[in-house]
Formats: sequence, C-alpha cells, structure tokens
Amino acid sequence: MSDPAGRAAADAVRVPTPREHHLTVPRSARYVVLGEPGPRVRTLWVALHGYGQLAARFARRCAPLAAEHALVAVPEALSRFYLDAPAGGSHAAARVGASWMTREDRLAEIGDHVAYLDLLVARLREECEGDPAVRVLGFSQGAATMARWLAFGETRVERAVAWGGLLPDDLDLAGLAGRLAGAPLTFVVGDADGHRTVEQVRAQADAVRASGVAVRVVTFAGGHALDAGTLAAVANG
Repeated sequence: MSDPAGRAAADAVRVPTPREHHLTVPRSARYVVLGEPGPRVRTLWVALHGYGQLAARFARRCAPLAAEHALVAVPEALSRFYLDAPAGGSHAAARVGASWMTREDRLAEIGDHVAYLDLLVARLREECEGDPAVRVLGFSQGAATMARWLAFGETRVERAVAWGGLLPDDLDLAGLAGRLAGAPLTFVVGDADGHRTVEQVRAQADAVRASGVAVRVVTFAGGHALDAGTLAAVANG
C-alpha cells in the first residue's frame, strides 16, 4: 500500500541546496549632464545623489558647479524603487527614487557602481576631446559611494567633497589616502543636519587627516541638503 506522506518526506529530503551565482549583464544606466562636452571643458564634476533621489532633480541642485569651463555629470544609481505606498492598489502616482546599494548582495552592487562610474568618466573625457580634471561630490549616501569608488575604481580625482555624509566604517583609510594621491577631501555639513552632526563629521575628518589626506570641514546654516552659496564657495575654493 502506498504511503503518500512518506513519499512527500522523501521528496523534501532530495531538494538540493540553493547555490548563489552572479551573471554580468548589459543594462542601461541613466545620467544627466549640465553643460556641453567639448574641448573647452577643463573640469568635470561627477555629482552623486543621496538615497531615494533621482538624477534629474538632484542635478538642479548642482547648478552652482556648472561654471564656464566645467561640465557636471549626475549619474543615477542603478536600483530604483517606489518611495510611496500604493494608492488604491496602484503605484501610478507614487514618487520614485534610487539607491546606490543596500546590505543585500552589497559587494556585487559596489562592484557594479564602481565600474559604472569609471565607464561614465571615460566616456565623458572622450566626448570632451581632452583630459579635464575630475572632481567628485557625494551627497549623503552618495558620499559613501564616492569613497568606495575612489578606493576601488580606476578614476583619479583632483578634489573630493563629502556633503552631509560619512565615509564607510569598513573603508581602509590608509588605502584611500594612497588612491587620492594628494587630492584634498572636503567634508560639508549643515549645523541643523538631522542625519549627521557636525561633531560626527569633525571626528571622521580627524581620522582621515591622520591617515595622510588633506582634509577640511565646511559648515553652513542649514539642514540635510545642498546649499547653493556654500556649494559655489566649495567649488571655487
């Protein structure tokens, strides 16, 4: 006589253990540019947005970087998601944001974004028909992405700005110092920033400075956002 329960138990035992794999696939990455590429461009700014933002809106905040001989590129993170809960069972009216990474499969996501940003800079340099100096601004979550890119990527920068964000705790600061190769790092934070305090930023700035990086801290009256006047001063300073 058959034993259905026994067969089910045996089948459950034979289920193989899932094995994780990765496959590199082509995909489209969106970015926004302020200015026109060409031989007149002497400075290329790469501005990395924060968690839940999109490139087009963040680019408008980066307008003070768009000087006469500067090109501003605002890449959009590769992982988009809905910021709002569905209304009436639909996300049709929900806002959309993007994230550089989460804790899930983090090393693969870091590798993807490092390669993405290196490729973007290479393309824009080619379009500029020259060799513009590269500067990078990372806002909030974008500051951590910036640090990992500088630490693990191929691009060398003239200047780096971490605005309203901190460098990752697991980053090797001595290694980062070597990759920066003398390029200064500026931390910018608002005195009313609800995500990072001035004290936290100053403490990390001291640690980075001790690793051999030229560091300065800039504060302004405001919260967790880009401030146009401060941004213009940092860009020109």
